[in-house]
Amino acid sequence: MKNKVCLITGGNSGIGKATAHELAKMGATVVILCRSKEKGQDAVKEIIEQSGNQDIHLLIADLSNQRMVRQAADEFKEKFNKLDVLINNAAVFLPKRSETEDGIETTFATNYLSHFLLTHLLLDLLEASGEGRVINVASKHNGIKMNFDDLMVKNNYSFFRAVGPTKLGLILFTKELAKRLEGKPVTVNSLHPGIIKTNLMHRLPWILRSLFSLMSAKTEKGAKTPVYLATSEDVKGINGQFFVNCKQEKTTEAANDSIAAKQLWDISMSLLRPDILK
Repeated sequence: MKNKVCLITGGNSGIGKATAHELAKMGATVVILCRSKEKGQDAVKEIIEQSGNQDIHLLIADLSNQRMVRQAADEFKEKFNKLDVLINNAAVFLPKRSETEDGIETTFATNYLSHFLLTHLLLDLLEASGEGRVINVASKHNGIKMNFDDLMVKNNYSFFRAVGPTKLGLILFTKELAKRLEGKPVTVNSLHPGIIKTNLMHRLPWILRSLFSLMSAKTEKGAKTPVYLATSEDVKGINGQFFVNCKQEKTTEAANDSIAAKQLWDISMSLLRPDILK
């Protein structure tokens, strides 16, 4: 991975950090994007110490804020003239509903829309790579559907009802973007990392945290499929697919709905501030 530039959202902890560490060990230039400057600096220091790779960089942005996503993309472009791998990994699990300053439900804004936006803002640098790869960290999605009548989960909010559609949304985004990238030197795929020990659950009730902890595997295992999709020659040219344990897996009927994918794309575009994509 020498001379490859990789950007990972949520790269300061959990799966993102483990992925950043593995790519750093392979010699890649790694950029982690996170909200906390202090936690980001600690993560960069740790990755450098453990990998021996000095080429580790930090971007600061609250992904729920479209203006800050744009600023992060602009800052990235000031430092780099290409992007080989974009791993859209960051996510939140929020027990209570809230809205961002852009007027969008926070889970949807962070887990899904920020990655939709960041990918668009960096597509030119992904094309400049000659073999750009976009990797969307989603999840298994059986029983999940997009509720287009209540995407902002204004009715009967729960973190389950908020998070599930954002992960399905990333898969629909993957499939729609893959269609639009045909003929361009960029591919996009999504994945399920497994149920992994992560600090994402720290704001949930203790009983849920305890259950997830018992069911979860180590973050290193969760990083295997993102690292595989970022580095393997086996997936060169593979586009619009869903991976579990480094293997392609079929998606559900809801995830294969091309009409829903196009509808979500159009809604996503309408939710972006007019000045952001200029």
